[in-house]
Formats: sequence, structure tokens, C-alpha cells
Amino acid sequence: MLIRPATPDDVPAVLPMVAKICALHQSWDPAKYGFRDQPAEMYRRWLTTRANDPRSVFLVAEREANDSQPSILTGFTVGTIETEIPIYRLKEYGFLHDLWVEEAYRNEGIGRQLVMRAIERFVEIGVPQVRLDTAAANEAARGLFRACGFRVDTMEMLLELPTSLNTGDSAP
Repeated sequence: MLIRPATPDDVPAVLPMVAKICALHQSWDPAKYGFRDQPAEMYRRWLTTRANDPRSVFLVAEREANDSQPSILTGFTVGTIETEIPIYRLKEYGFLHDLWVEEAYRNEGIGRQLVMRAIERFVEIGVPQVRLDTAAANEAARGLFRACGFRVDTMEMLLELPTSLNTGDSAP
């Protein structure tokens, strides 16, 4: 399996994987992950920008072609450099937004390779820290990230409010 930087030409093959991530997250928590129509398509321009941005990390896992099979993308990860709020000494950090490995290729170490290569790339860029979020239901991802050296730092909590409070209505 080849782990390599993504190119803009890879984006169409990554979009179906993005759709799977979105569907999975929405199945876990529709209140948190209430996507608009065709969220994967909304990623198209953002991913193309990441592929061209030297301060982004966008990697793909590619099963190389052989005599009987063409090459195919089997996974990806994407991350950006984020700016910390000014009360902290840390100025910026890497943030991994998404990681996906196609189901047929899981348990082969591809996810770990993608994460470790992303970490290496963030080191090359010069950020001192990498962060990420995982869904509460995604214990497998947390296990992978712990194995790659991550630790739990914060726990996001969510409270759904009644619609009248959400829309700004002042009715009791």
C-alpha cells in the first residue's frame, strides 16, 4: 500500500469515502452531525484547496496497480493548520479532520500508516501539536489514535435545546 500526498485529481475518488464518513457520523448522532444535502460534494472545493496547500495535510492510501487490477484509493486523511486563541502560548497546531479506510482494507495497518505519515507531515510543517476529534461511539478510532500517541484532552458535550430557543423566538 502506498501512502502519498493527495492531488486534485484524487478528489473525485475521495468524495465517496467522505460520503461514508458523513453517513456514519449521522447514524451515530444526528443532532451533532445533521448534514445538509450532499455534504461530500461540499467537500470538493475544500479538498482541492487542501491538495494544493503546502500547509495542509491531505494523504491517500493507494493500492498500486498490478497485472490483474488497476490502482485504487483505499483510504485518506486530511488535516489543516489551525490558529490557537491568543491567551495560550501555543500559536498554531495541526488538526486532523477526517480519516477513512475502506472496509475491505481495514485491519491491515492502513489507518495507522495514514495517521503516522500525517504526524510526520505536521512535524515537517513545524507545528508543535496535533489535535483531532472522535465521535463518542467510535472506540475503534480512539484505540487507533491512542496507539499513534494521542491522548484524551477534552470531552465535548452537547445539549439539544428546544426549537423555540434555537431560532431566537421569544415566545414562552
